[in-house]
Amino acid sequence: MNRIVTSISLSLDGFFEGPDQDIDWHTVDEEVHQHFNDYFRTMGGFVEGRVTYELMEEFWPTADQDPDNEGPMAEFAGIWRDMPKFVFSRTLESVGPNATLLHEVDPEQVRGLRDAASGDLAVGGADLLESFRQADLIDEYRIYIHPVILGRGRPFFRDTEERQMLRLLETRTFGNGVVLLRYETVRAG
Repeated sequence: MNRIVTSISLSLDGFFEGPDQDIDWHTVDEEVHQHFNDYFRTMGGFVEGRVTYELMEEFWPTADQDPDNEGPMAEFAGIWRDMPKFVFSRTLESVGPNATLLHEVDPEQVRGLRDAASGDLAVGGADLLESFRQADLIDEYRIYIHPVILGRGRPFFRDTEERQMLRLLETRTFGNGVVLLRYETVRAG
């Protein structure tokens, strides 16, 4: 059965963005980027909020046409273009090639997208992830801890009244100090 998976880069102190929405502290070298490519290539689609989609769509469709982008960066451009995308937005009126626009998070519709996909769905975008988490749609968390303490910024996990238990599936340490912590959601029953 396909899963809904989130992959997020965090500072050691739990921020996914710095104080000015900066992410220049991400330590993505060739090894880490190749890992992302190998993983994302197996997915059945990208599920994104408007902000993440617009940022990705601004750069990746033509990134492999720039001779400065080679190796894993150029490779990811093709993965991005070819992968079906599901974009959740209340304000966008249209989306680019190979993308479907959705306006509301309907858990049954999302499960239908998951079940119909050719592989797992990768969900991204902080606000969308929170909506998915509240609707108990996240099956797996792939958290990449980067070797930096930001001190402030935008935390990934928001306050909640409900505790969510997780089961560790994998850990991996990359040569540059990034650590992958991979967990699956534990559900009752």
